[in-house]
Amino acid sequence: MLSPSGQKKIETKLRNIYQFLYSKIEIDQYSKEIIQIIKKFNKKNKKKNKLISEKTSIVICYGDSVFNSKQKYQIKGFQNFYQKKLINYFNTVHFLPFYPSSSDSGFAVKDHYKIDSKIGKWSNISNFAKKNDVMADIVINHSSARGLWFRNFLREKKPGKNYFLTVNSKFNASKVVRPRDHELLKKINIFKKTEYLWRTFSPDQLDLNFKNPAVLLRFIKIMINLVNHGVTIFRLDAIAYLWKESGTKCINLKQTHEIIKLFRLICSFLNVKTILVTETNLPERENLSYFGEKDEANWIYNFSLSPLLIHAFLFENSFYLNRWSKQLPSTKPGNNYLNFIASHDGIGMRPAEGILNKKSIKNLLSRLKKNGSKFSYRKIKDKSKKVYEANITVFNALKKSDIDKEGKFYFERYISAHAIMISFEGVPAIYFNSLFGTSNDEAKYIITGNNRDVNRYRWNQKVIQSNLKNSKSKQSIFYKSITNLLSIKTKQKAFHPNASRTTLNMGSKIFCFQRTSIDKNQTIICVTNLSSKTQYPLFNKKFINWKNLINKKINILPNKRLKLEPFQTIWLSN
Repeated sequence: MLSPSGQKKIETKLRNIYQFLYSKIEIDQYSKEIIQIIKKFNKKNKKKNKLISEKTSIVICYGDSVFNSKQKYQIKGFQNFYQKKLINYFNTVHFLPFYPSSSDSGFAVKDHYKIDSKIGKWSNISNFAKKNDVMADIVINHSSARGLWFRNFLREKKPGKNYFLTVNSKFNASKVVRPRDHELLKKINIFKKTEYLWRTFSPDQLDLNFKNPAVLLRFIKIMINLVNHGVTIFRLDAIAYLWKESGTKCINLKQTHEIIKLFRLICSFLNVKTILVTETNLPERENLSYFGEKDEANWIYNFSLSPLLIHAFLFENSFYLNRWSKQLPSTKPGNNYLNFIASHDGIGMRPAEGILNKKSIKNLLSRLKKNGSKFSYRKIKDKSKKVYEANITVFNALKKSDIDKEGKFYFERYISAHAIMISFEGVPAIYFNSLFGTSNDEAKYIITGNNRDVNRYRWNQKVIQSNLKNSKSKQSIFYKSITNLLSIKTKQKAFHPNASRTTLNMGSKIFCFQRTSIDKNQTIICVTNLSSKTQYPLFNKKFINWKNLINKKINILPNKRLKLEPFQTIWLSN
């Protein structure tokens, strides 16, 4: 039930966003429209809660990550595979954009109300969502230059009229923070005047104009449409860049935070409980700000974890990882970190800023280049540029190091990196290709020239099923090891996303933290040897009778030292 006080909160949020642009009467009108959308939704939908627990794990995939040329809708190939091989380890699927798109593997959306006809139809999502949680993208910052909205924008027709952001020559963009290195503004002659189209991510992805409340209202309707089709977790793509003001960095502005607060507020009034996830690939302090005062994102991506983990394993040193983990704030009920090592993108370098020093970042990039990485850049000042992300699979990233030049321990590094991510405070998300230790897709890169395509391999359904039947295949070995970790994780209350985490310092070659269940009945010590040499950390004798969840054998020597093999992880539980 949307109470009068709830309606008042919606009005207040809209005023916070638009008070200097629109009259009170205009703002109130948009408020009434939002209230009607909520009431109409609740009238049709019964109350439905969402339970987050140690069983919550996410697999990240495309609708056609597993394809079958004989099937009309490729999403069925993945869904069949999920039912056979993944359902026991994951309860949530993050389908990356499945909308009709003109570029960027789905992120240049042409129509937010349709599903790409090659991938599937809405009933495929709705039916799947009856037994599984579904996470989907709201590609909110920009839209395709080849979509209906932009065609209508040029003709001043709805929907699309005034939807896209244009600025004039007086707009001061000198301080704008860039995530890419192409030209930001495109000069156009439109409506009998010269203006500039804003393009944060690519020439094909045109930024939307959220100073027009009709655009905000449109995305509220898009969110409701997704909920109506079973989606209950929303990834707000590139949300940090939403609002632009002359003379500012045009990132993380107050109005952007207020828009997220409005979305969170609307979600709180819906009968079907949903989760907002902000995708803000930024330095950590900025990323953490998207929790707000528990009134913005429910979850934020734990972007710093990926580069720090990879650095720690490649250079066999836990210093930066330890220091970061000690300083990372614990989450509060209702908020969570979304932990991941790999995604459809690359390994972001901005989240390492201020944590790794310049020399460490330089060494990391140098090592990743030797391991086969491509690099995407962002423009910083005038014509200078800086690495934005390393485009490489986690398998290639961890394959060899300056210390282990032959890659003797590539498998141990890979599995232990995932063991840390899975056991760390928050919700674990594993990229589909990571389940099989997939290496760089060089063939696709040669064809497209797109750096990110090295990490976007699609599997033929027969090939991946055949590989998994062969117990000696690389794919089968990686799959069994990672799903074993997930299987163990789902049975441990100390691995609830909000179970407490305490970092334990055991020297520069060890990464160790303690998880304690919310009811205080279970404690798990997660210990990883980050080096290619056997380590003997001093251990408390009380752990002698504890159980190693991953491998029953615990090697504690008479001198109270624990024997850890190269890159070994153990989970000690009371």
